[in-house]
Amino acid sequence: MVVKGLDAGAGSISGDDDIDGDERGEGRRKGRSFWRELPILVGVALVLALVIKMFFVQAFSIPSESMQNTLQVGDRVLVDKLTPWFGSKPQRGDVVVFHDPGGWLPDSAEEPNAVQKVLSFVGLMPSADEKDLIKRVIAVGGDTVECAGNGPVKVNGKALDDPYIYPGDTPCGDKPFGPVKVPKGRIWVMGDHRQDSSDSRYHQDLPGGGTIAEDQVIGRAFVVAWPVTRWATLPASR
Repeated sequence: MVVKGLDAGAGSISGDDDIDGDERGEGRRKGRSFWRELPILVGVALVLALVIKMFFVQAFSIPSESMQNTLQVGDRVLVDKLTPWFGSKPQRGDVVVFHDPGGWLPDSAEEPNAVQKVLSFVGLMPSADEKDLIKRVIAVGGDTVECAGNGPVKVNGKALDDPYIYPGDTPCGDKPFGPVKVPKGRIWVMGDHRQDSSDSRYHQDLPGGGTIAEDQVIGRAFVVAWPVTRWATLPASR
C-alpha cells in the first residue's frame, strides 16, 4: 500500500511536470506569436500616423525668428489640416503654414537622411526638404491692406490692433506698402517679427503680387507642442 501510495504520489508529481511543461510551451508560443504580430502592429501604427498626417494634424518646426515672440526657433507647432477639408478658409489673424508659392525660399543645400525621410513621411518629424513657411494672415480675398510710414497696418481703412508684434518693431517694419487689393481666393501674410520677416511685403514683384493662394495653405497652427516649457495654444488675433 505504501508503494502504491508512493506510486500515486509519483504519478501526481509527473502530472505537475506535465503542467509546467505545458505552461512553458504556452509561454514560448506566446513569445513567438508576439514577434510575429509585432511587424503588423508597427505597420498599423505607421498607417495611422500617415493618415493623421495627411488628413488631420501635422507637426512643423520653426526654423527662423520671423514669428517671434509668438514662436521661437526650434518650437514645434501642430497644424490643423482637417477643417480645410470641410471648406474652412484662412481668416485674418490666423497663424498658417503654407507651401512656398515660388521664390520665397532659397534652395536648401541640406539633404535629409533616410531616417528623416521616413519619419517625416509619416508625420513623426518635420521634413527637412519641404519648402514651407509660417506667417500670420493679415488680409483675405477682397480686402485692401496698406501700411504707411511707421504704421499702423490698415485693412479696409481700419487700423489693426497688433499686440503680437515683436517688441521694438513698427507695424510696417522697414517696408511700408500699399494700398494692395487682395484678390479673391488669396491672402496677405506677415511675420510677427516685422523687421526680420521676408513676407508678402517683399514679394510683390512675384506672380500674385505677394499674396498666397488659399490652396497653398496647409493648415492653421493651433498649438505649440514642444518644448513642453513653451506649450501654448495659438488663438487667432482678429
